[in-house]
Amino acid sequence: MKTINLFLIIYIVMCTNIAYGQEVQADSLAKAEMIKLNFLEGNWKGSGWMMGADREKHSFQQTEKISFKLDHTIMLIEGKGTSNGKIIHDAVAIVNYDKDNRHYNFRSYLRDGRSGVYKAELIEEKLYWYPNDNIRYIIYLNDEGQWFEIGEINKGGNWYQFFEMTLTKE
Repeated sequence: MKTINLFLIIYIVMCTNIAYGQEVQADSLAKAEMIKLNFLEGNWKGSGWMMGADREKHSFQQTEKISFKLDHTIMLIEGKGTSNGKIIHDAVAIVNYDKDNRHYNFRSYLRDGRSGVYKAELIEEKLYWYPNDNIRYIIYLNDEGQWFEIGEINKGGNWYQFFEMTLTKE
């Protein structure tokens, strides 16, 4: 019995070493879909405005740091916005491709503890993400190669802009 146990232990150790010695490959479909978002990679800086509850436009300065991780299967977004010297936006997002649902997942984390997972999709080289059914953000590169993003809200079937941001790659 001891001999069988010894052989079993040796076999398990050998199989474990073989498994650890093999290179782990990234999911090819997820990686191919994530590579389509390469246009966002880099460090970005600029400004924008958002509509407050007072229906006035409030300006801000913004930075976005975008990098790919895990062999291009996820994208890490680090954003920080300031206005009048105060931080008004501090967030991290992780984007990955969901093969089962055939769209991107946009996971957002805010410094106040709020977080969520939202659907995102690439339509004609524009990344759309939807915090809910009535709000959408659209990110793309404008004719000058700048990150251009708008936020819109749907009221009664019509989309109204409440946010705009233009960033230049550093």
